[in-house]
Amino acid sequence: MTTISTTKPPSPSRPVADIRPDTDPGIVDPAEPGRDCPLCPRLVDFRNTIRSREPGWHNAPVRSFGDRDAALLIVGLAPGLQGANRTGRPFTGDYAGDLLYATLIAFGFARGTYQARPDDGLTLIDCRISNAVRCVPPQNKPLPVEIRTCRQFLETTLADMPRLRAIVALGRVAHDSTVKALGLRAAAAPFAHGAMHQAGALRLYDSYHCSRYNTNTGVLTPAMFQSVFAKVRADLG
Repeated sequence: MTTISTTKPPSPSRPVADIRPDTDPGIVDPAEPGRDCPLCPRLVDFRNTIRSREPGWHNAPVRSFGDRDAALLIVGLAPGLQGANRTGRPFTGDYAGDLLYATLIAFGFARGTYQARPDDGLTLIDCRISNAVRCVPPQNKPLPVEIRTCRQFLETTLADMPRLRAIVALGRVAHDSTVKALGLRAAAAPFAHGAMHQAGALRLYDSYHCSRYNTNTGVLTPAMFQSVFAKVRADLG
């Protein structure tokens, strides 16, 4: 376990673009990019291409899912093209969601039946899910500048969760961006599956990403993934 001296997530280090969120055109939510977020030109071009090809898809930044008062935040990489980018809910519509939501249900962080669509009635319990990058990137690979640009929304998400006690980072990119969003030194909190880093009142837990590639290649097994959430559940009570 790594112990890092900090007390709370920092305030966002840069002003957030004044862009409209999806839910109410009259309100700007600093924790969420708006539907037509202009900040990353490559992602804007890709988004517009997919909108033309698949006009019935969500095709916009994917907002965090779950209550701001949750004690647990899960941070993924970015929306999948045919997953969250299609459905509009994090980890919904592709294999990663199959493993994630089954695990959350098993450990009491969700209730209902996951049916890979946003209207399936699934509810998170004391848990919230977000991404390091909120727009779908080509080939599921955001550029460093895109990760850095989108971090302002992760910073604000962290600062906007008053009861936050635990963060699960899914993969190295999510881990690294979360570490930076918390204002920590990367060398003090190296990524490793199953690692836990104490950051003041927060605990950051690391897991390999629950992608189909990682599970098909044996990098991540369901048991390995479940062991991370077993630790989180034991610590949160």
